[in-house]
Amino acid sequence: MTNLLISGASGTPLSILHTDSFDAWLTEQTQQTKNWLSTTQFSGKGMSLIPDANGELSQVIFVSSEPESYWVCGDLVNQLPAGQYQLKASEEQLKVAAFSWGLGAYKFDRYKKNEKTYPTLVINNQQIVEQAQKLVRSVSIVRDLVNTPAADMMPQHLGDTMEALATEFGAKVSQIVGDDLLKQNYPTIHMVGRASENLPRLIDLTWGDESAPQVTLVGKGVCFDSGGLDLKPGAGMRLMKKDMGGAAHVIGLAHQIMASNLPIRLRVLVPAVENAVSANAFRPGDVITTRKGITVEIDNTDAEGRLVLCDALAEANNDNPDLVIDFATLTGAMRIALGTELPGFFSNDDTLAAEMTVSGLKVEDPIWRMPLHKPYMELTGSDIADLANCGKTPFGGAITAALYLEAFVEKEISWAHFDVMAWNNRKLPGRPVGGEAFGIRAVFDYLETRFKK
Repeated sequence: MTNLLISGASGTPLSILHTDSFDAWLTEQTQQTKNWLSTTQFSGKGMSLIPDANGELSQVIFVSSEPESYWVCGDLVNQLPAGQYQLKASEEQLKVAAFSWGLGAYKFDRYKKNEKTYPTLVINNQQIVEQAQKLVRSVSIVRDLVNTPAADMMPQHLGDTMEALATEFGAKVSQIVGDDLLKQNYPTIHMVGRASENLPRLIDLTWGDESAPQVTLVGKGVCFDSGGLDLKPGAGMRLMKKDMGGAAHVIGLAHQIMASNLPIRLRVLVPAVENAVSANAFRPGDVITTRKGITVEIDNTDAEGRLVLCDALAEANNDNPDLVIDFATLTGAMRIALGTELPGFFSNDDTLAAEMTVSGLKVEDPIWRMPLHKPYMELTGSDIADLANCGKTPFGGAITAALYLEAFVEKEISWAHFDVMAWNNRKLPGRPVGGEAFGIRAVFDYLETRFKK
């Protein structure tokens, strides 16, 4: 997708117009162009390919009510014939057009070859092209990871992905694998993943100047979720290859941070497991002592994401980072509350929450703050342990899950938790059905605004 964005000054002219400015544009055109648009009954909405006197393509217009939307070219790249198209527009419009052009051409082609030849967008601004290429690749990384079937995206594959990312950007990666998780006190990660032949692990990436402000990202890496002994029905299991979507999000976000060389000390923690069924699978009613020392009773083995995250969050405390952000495909309750396309997030920091929300609106990657309603913490109680891994009622399930996670974050650390779908259920411009990144552009814009010198 990134090779469809190039810097230059040649190509078929492409104009993206607001519907309100179409009439003014039309008055400046040749009679031949006016005749063509009239003959083809162009209504002033959508795309028109305008030929010259020889019948060859002379220019393209695309008329939209939202010409500065981040998804304005999401369908356009699939509708135009192959060739180079030169877009001349404002700097802001060039940025959004390049972004949606690149992602509009996204196809997951690992197993099914894509024969389509796509058009190339030419922008006479190298910086805008490079910025768009980085962002397109970061989002595409998320999509590719989520779309990959579980057989080819198990904990060891996530480890390989992070190793490759580290090699590209000069970062360091360590992995704690299998029974070494017990030796180094990550008991819940081990417990959730021990039933699988694909060994559980904690993947730990670090990058950047050690003296810079530290940002730690934590991503749920449940590479397939059968539900464990509380087995999911078939329909509920069908898309569980996407249950490592939180890990995919932080990997994509890490790529964007490192590619943009943000002046931060980055740490990425991915607890990677398969929640499988075997003779040694963990059971409802078991009690585990977590890394933080909090005891947790297992109410439901299908609430495994918060279990692997709680050990990783406890580890994140050790560096006393300036900011901890976690991503997880955690609850169906969040999808009920906000639908599948609007990610909800929780935070213990009002300023952080407000500024990230503004960033999301700025880059058309909306996020919605949800309440950490403290009285609901009682719903996570247990008669025999400090906490249970499920609330006593399904109501407010996203809130009780977030409150559970908050118990593992030190109070003085600024923290945000994203509960995301990681999947498009319907096709939208630039967003095909399948794996999707939600909220990472909002978070990156916030980090860039806060930390970039």
